[in-house]
Amino acid sequence: MSFTSFNLHPALMRALQNKAYAEPTPIQQSAIPHALAGNDVLASAQTGSGKTVAFALPILQQLTAQTLFSPRRTLALVLVPTRELAMQVGEVFKALSLHLPQAVQVTMLFGGVSINPQMMRLRGGADIVVATPGRLLDLMNRNALSIAHIQTLVLDEADRLLDMGFTDELTRILTLIPPKRQSLFFSATFPPTVQKLAEDLLQSPIRIDVQPTIENAADIVQRAVLVDAPNRTQLLRHLIEQNKWPRVLVFVATKHAAEMVAVKLRKARINAEPFHGEQSQGKRAQVLADFKASRLTVVVATDVAARGIDIAQLPVVVNFDLPRSAVDYTHRIGRTGRAGAGGLAVSFVSMDTQAHWRLIQKRQDDANASFVALDQIAGFEPQDAPLEVSFSNGGIKGKRPSKKDKLRAAVQSAKSDT
Repeated sequence: MSFTSFNLHPALMRALQNKAYAEPTPIQQSAIPHALAGNDVLASAQTGSGKTVAFALPILQQLTAQTLFSPRRTLALVLVPTRELAMQVGEVFKALSLHLPQAVQVTMLFGGVSINPQMMRLRGGADIVVATPGRLLDLMNRNALSIAHIQTLVLDEADRLLDMGFTDELTRILTLIPPKRQSLFFSATFPPTVQKLAEDLLQSPIRIDVQPTIENAADIVQRAVLVDAPNRTQLLRHLIEQNKWPRVLVFVATKHAAEMVAVKLRKARINAEPFHGEQSQGKRAQVLADFKASRLTVVVATDVAARGIDIAQLPVVVNFDLPRSAVDYTHRIGRTGRAGAGGLAVSFVSMDTQAHWRLIQKRQDDANASFVALDQIAGFEPQDAPLEVSFSNGGIKGKRPSKKDKLRAAVQSAKSDT
């Protein structure tokens, strides 16, 4: 199938060609026809699958059939969990609408920056708004924006919207937009809270599930390494240097950990930067730009900050700290292996986090997903290895003997020899 089968406006086809979109991805093949027909869509779409284009093209196609007035009325609203994702989605809309006969005003709204410039950009109105829920409500409370004429509502990464505590904001927003509208709902995972929201939000939706689960995807190699927590930074350095990884996205639990790990890597002459929510927008944008341009080898990120990161051909993701849940694990490792490219996801597991690792494995969406065994790396073995741990340097199984055990064995061997 090609994009020509969708009967898109010639200007959109030109934009697709300029962006080198050769053919639609599976989610685009399935979602675009239904979205163009005006149906509500409930799509299970992993990160990196091309879902942004899957909802952007139908929205822009629908706008080409309408007269856009000035001041503009907001006709399409895309809600996203983070400012990085807001910028990413907004840029896709801008690129695809570049050659349309009517200029389309796309505005991105998010927190972490001054609200005044965003209010200024909204003075002439906006045809398409891509926003985080909190900043959208702030601007509406200041009468800078009306969503009373919304024709299409998109929830992108709905699971993360709920996980980040936007439930109340979403409820308020949904009461302010017209009940007669098209709703497009995209989520990588479907926990009960997301399923309930979909039931409340959508009208007779077309259900689309074209992706394999990330845990079962052949394109992502998963590995778990047992290591004492204090030795994780040294192990990370060893893996980067030994494998000559060109770019690595490292996930940690806190902003403090992001700063500390980045500092330690820089002391080891590995070009690394932290990436977390308390940095300025300018700093975060610079880190992303440097990472995409391969001027950085390592970005050490928290979950919230990294949610909008979209790096083409990112080869490796490392879970320095394990994620809180199986859902977060899915999102984290989905940063690599995007759009059919290969990738490696490595998780560091300490003696104290083994139970949590087993729980993450148990709660994967695919009950048939293979269990990721714990490996050990020579020189970084934990002091008290558990039973049934496989060693990466020979397949030996069993408990690693302590120094006392080795001494007893040596004494016993000596006695046997005599």
